[in-house]
Amino acid sequence: MRYGPALREAVASPRTTPLIGIYDMYSASIAAQHYNGFFVSGFGFAASHYGLPDIGFIAWPDMVAFAERLRLAFPGHHMLVDIDDGYVDPEVACHVVQRLERAGASGVILEDQKRPRRCGHADGKLVLPLEEYLEKLELVLSSRRDMLVVARTDATEESEIVRRAAALAETDADVVLVDGVRSVDWIRKIRKVVGDKPLLFNQIAGGKSPRLSLTELSELGVDVAIYSTPCLFAAHGAIDGALVDLKMADGRLPDTRETGAIGVRGSTELLEKNISRHHEVPEAGGMRENREALEVPEAREVRRPVSV
Repeated sequence: MRYGPALREAVASPRTTPLIGIYDMYSASIAAQHYNGFFVSGFGFAASHYGLPDIGFIAWPDMVAFAERLRLAFPGHHMLVDIDDGYVDPEVACHVVQRLERAGASGVILEDQKRPRRCGHADGKLVLPLEEYLEKLELVLSSRRDMLVVARTDATEESEIVRRAAALAETDADVVLVDGVRSVDWIRKIRKVVGDKPLLFNQIAGGKSPRLSLTELSELGVDVAIYSTPCLFAAHGAIDGALVDLKMADGRLPDTRETGAIGVRGSTELLEKNISRHHEVPEAGGMRENREALEVPEAREVRRPVSV
């Protein structure tokens, strides 16, 4: 299965393609029962792996290792990975992209923020000079094989949003994302600015963007929707509620036969599906056998502009 082309095929479909934000292997195991696409959210990964907010703590080897585990367990799912600002340095960004492509990631999102970075729906975001970001983006694009690349801007001032969206649409990036869009009118404006380039919309509970259905997004011309944290926030509420109930019951666990809640058997049956030897990868248009997707791509020389 060639993961980049498979995701491009999904993006080109008439309806908005949803990618569900997962934060660990267990949340991915549940999400995989409902959707065929994952978004490896930086917010969720920072929270689950480090117990820290999404302000730049992620180390790229940890993210690559997580992507490798996901791909082995879910060989047939789309997997879009958030690599934030490419971990600051353009050479690091290129290295990470090549590592993720070898691991079987379908695509990456590269943002134009500068440090200290923030969640795309937080206040206080700072962006790189456009020319500096475009240089980094072009290096990343030249270092991939056929992975999908999303160019993201975190600009907040209206004229700058328009300027950057137009500039990103002119690159060889596959998809454009303007994060933290605050209204339907602005989705329409951005759709017009980027022309025929596929558009991605980021939805996060409690964020700055409007809550829209996939039908509404399709009508607005949005090609991809990422849901950053539905699993993480649902787990937060469910865990808190379960422990409150456990306290009130003086530590007596509920009877799963009566409540229908998940117990040892249900959990084990879910996880057994992730054992790699059980997997068969379906073939479809634009896909090859999984073994081909995991072959090491031919190395490409990445030339960094020389300062004069």
